[in-house]
Amino acid sequence: MASSRTSPALTPFVRQYTALLTTHKRDGTGVGTPVNIAVEGDHAYFRTPGSTWKVKRIRGNPEVELAPSTVRGAPTGPQIHARARLLDRGSPEDRHASKLLRHKYPLTQGVLVPLAHKLMRTSTLHYEVRPVAQEPPAGKWAEPGGR
Repeated sequence: MASSRTSPALTPFVRQYTALLTTHKRDGTGVGTPVNIAVEGDHAYFRTPGSTWKVKRIRGNPEVELAPSTVRGAPTGPQIHARARLLDRGSPEDRHASKLLRHKYPLTQGVLVPLAHKLMRTSTLHYEVRPVAQEPPAGKWAEPGGR
């Protein structure tokens, strides 16, 4: 079970309304999409329709970046490197993610998004996002004191 303490990397997202989720195409090009996220301890959750391109990109490369952003997707803070994991549909974890999102965004994620997914006739997928430490590039050593 995850600790109730929020990961320092996710602290900026606890009260943030929107985060810019950047997924990557096969050629490495990043594609940003604004999403609502709910933070819990050392991970966060977001939902998306199953028919979106980001689902295909995450399936091909689960490495993503998250940055605080405006509703339109303009970054408002530094990004973090993370790994996305699709939750099994109907699992207790999937239902928990849905509950957290509905609690944080009652109108948007509790009414509007589920209705839109139903009208689109697509499944709703939930993802867990966990920050990962970025390793320095090969051949480079981090200097003490962060210089």
